[in-house]
Amino acid sequence: MTKRIQYTLEYPVRCSPGILYEFLATPAGLQEWFADKVDLRDNVFSFSWNGSEEKAVIVEQKPEEYIRLRWLNSQKDEYFEFRIQKSEVTNETILVVKDFADKKEIADQSRLWDYQVKELLHRIGSL
Repeated sequence: MTKRIQYTLEYPVRCSPGILYEFLATPAGLQEWFADKVDLRDNVFSFSWNGSEEKAVIVEQKPEEYIRLRWLNSQKDEYFEFRIQKSEVTNETILVVKDFADKKEIADQSRLWDYQVKELLHRIGSL
């Protein structure tokens, strides 16, 4: 099995870290932009898209700063993370997405995140 590599994407967001965190770390918020249906039980999110379901466990989180999740079917050292940062120059809120993919799939995965985050920005009125 080839070693997947981590990649990072950054998106400026026009909203407070508190509001953004709600969209990144709660079932109701994630259901607005990330999946058709989202449930949370015992630190495990269940995400449903078009009838198929994937589960991700919360590995780590700090309110209004970040949440790190690991798909249950992924390698133990792989995760995806939503991190909220403030630009010291512009004072803008920045959403940082970290994920893992095969090298040849990073461009496609990045486009998928671009699409998903555009939906998030639309939902929070930041477009």
